[in-house]
Amino acid sequence: KILRKMADAFKELAATVNSQTAMEVAPFSRACSFVSPLFGCLGIAFKFAEMDYVAKVGDLAEASKSIATLKVMLDRDIEGNCVRKAGSHTRNLLRVKRGLDMVRVLFEQILATEGDSLKDPASKAYAQVFAPHHGWAIRKAVAAGMYALPTKAQLMKKLNEDEASARIQMQHYVAASSSVILYIDKLFLSRELGIDW
Repeated sequence: KILRKMADAFKELAATVNSQTAMEVAPFSRACSFVSPLFGCLGIAFKFAEMDYVAKVGDLAEASKSIATLKVMLDRDIEGNCVRKAGSHTRNLLRVKRGLDMVRVLFEQILATEGDSLKDPASKAYAQVFAPHHGWAIRKAVAAGMYALPTKAQLMKKLNEDEASARIQMQHYVAASSSVILYIDKLFLSRELGIDW
């Protein structure tokens, strides 16, 4: 059950945030890896996001072998003067956070909309989270891909969920991921790195 794994992993991360303990890279990257299959279930519109997200989560998982916390990871990149360089852990963390945020907004929109279409929820999530950072060509490709999205019913089938349990898990993910996303934003802002690049 993908949604339950996602929700449970992010509830654990949210508990870490709430206890004011430094977030460790290993459980963070593990929780993020549970989100990867969801992008795959959304079809061609999110194929580029899936590939990018999976690669960046892989980098963070690799980093977790030698770096304990997200704070230490950012501080090392700041010291190495490579925060914004392609492939830096910090840049990858920012991209992964956007993936988590996109899923959060998608779930909020799914929970708030009637009907079987995912086009509106997915379009709103994309417009809010990814579109401001993408060029015209990518935005056009995503817009075209939105017509190939599965229906809600098809998505539930792919996720092996019924609607009632899916809604509960989505609500859990939305609540838990919100505090994790906020934690990451605060990490970036406290180091004056900004979050809009």
